[in-house]
Amino acid sequence: MEGNTSNRVVVHFLDGTLKKGTTVDFFPDRPTFHLVVGDSRQEVRCKDLKAIFFVKDLKGDSRRRDAIGFGVEPPGGGKGKKIAVRFKDGELLCGYTLAFSRERAGFFVVPADPANNNLRVYVLSHAVTEVEAGAAAEALARHSPKPKAA
Repeated sequence: MEGNTSNRVVVHFLDGTLKKGTTVDFFPDRPTFHLVVGDSRQEVRCKDLKAIFFVKDLKGDSRRRDAIGFGVEPPGGGKGKKIAVRFKDGELLCGYTLAFSRERAGFFVVPADPANNNLRVYVLSHAVTEVEAGAAAEALARHSPKPKAA
């Protein structure tokens, strides 16, 4: 995806496991990529994943709660159409996408919350139970339970 540029990622597996590291060889049309954690490099199979979170910082902030919904429209609306994604584990991701198709293995979402640590998220279609776009995405976000405070 980014050639030789190293991307900081948090990889969410279907079994709930998380791994943080970097990757230089993730491409949406490939079934595997490599995750570098410290001095180790491991192959990751996309079929085992829920999503790949491309992040600003690998540390993140476990106390921060992301805003649910869409809030204020981004200036210029250049992030794509509104989309709400419900994962099989119940997590709801709200954001914007330029390309979504139920037939593809996955798709990118730019989170709606600009203060979020996530730059973009590659969602694996097999890990999703519900996807809504436009006004239906807004309705799904409005009717979803709010996250609990830490």
